[in-house]
Amino acid sequence: MPANTPSRHRPPAPAWMAARARALTAAGWGMAVFPLSRTKLPAIAAAHPGDTVHCAGSCGRLGHGVHDATPDPARIRAMFAAAPWAAGYGIACGLAPHHLIGIDLDRKNGLDGPAALNTLAAEHGHTVPDTATVLTPSGGLHLWMTAPPGLRAGNSAGRLAPGIDIRDSGGYLVGPGSITRRGRYVFAPGSHPDRIAAAPAWLLTLLTTPHTPARTSLANPRPGGAGRLEGLVRVVLDCGPNDLNNRLFWASCRAFENDRIDPDTAGAALLQAAVSRGHPELPARRTIASAHRTVKGAQP
Repeated sequence: MPANTPSRHRPPAPAWMAARARALTAAGWGMAVFPLSRTKLPAIAAAHPGDTVHCAGSCGRLGHGVHDATPDPARIRAMFAAAPWAAGYGIACGLAPHHLIGIDLDRKNGLDGPAALNTLAAEHGHTVPDTATVLTPSGGLHLWMTAPPGLRAGNSAGRLAPGIDIRDSGGYLVGPGSITRRGRYVFAPGSHPDRIAAAPAWLLTLLTTPHTPARTSLANPRPGGAGRLEGLVRVVLDCGPNDLNNRLFWASCRAFENDRIDPDTAGAALLQAAVSRGHPELPARRTIASAHRTVKGAQP
């Protein structure tokens, strides 16, 4: 291409370069970031595939998911260089200086997370604070809030109410500007990362109070699939801790094999069940993604 070719005629930068640029911008806000694929999973392959070892990066290699997250520009560039297929980035929650808590509000499969959160706030005589908000491709919202240092809200799916997931230390949010299979994550109009509200006391109380998750019915748009999915979710909910990952994989395979069960509905429901039983979210997502690859790879 001639040197004097107008920039508007130049081909767009590869997705990973755009994702890297946005991740570096987020690092400038004080966020710890790492590359994601279009599946919203870590883009760098696991450092210990198939192992039961719980290494949080102490081995010095890349491939520890959210534990790779850093605000260091040189490290961020190295991670994206190792994952040129990355199309987005994750923001680690619970870390200084923001001690970020992510409130993930779903609007799909019959759920209305924003309405559920507003109802919880009203029940306690308050409103949801205005804060930095990211719009998800499925119509949901990610609310960013800060928490006091040392507070542990935990990661959960549907614990407060159906459609409300919580991201804290060990969890992550998809960063604005990331591209996924369903579309792009963007800041809501007028929203900005320098306007992150403190999580209100009523919400912190709910997040830190011991709670037994209720089993809720599953919305499923495909006729005949809801009952089968309910049964597969029970397989995960009713197992012991030593067999949880194996059952999650088995149930995920059975769900993805059934053409009457919407795969996105299945993945979300099984993830919620696994997390509620104590399965760490990131390994649970990887198990579900592995089941999806196993089933779809075996089909003609």
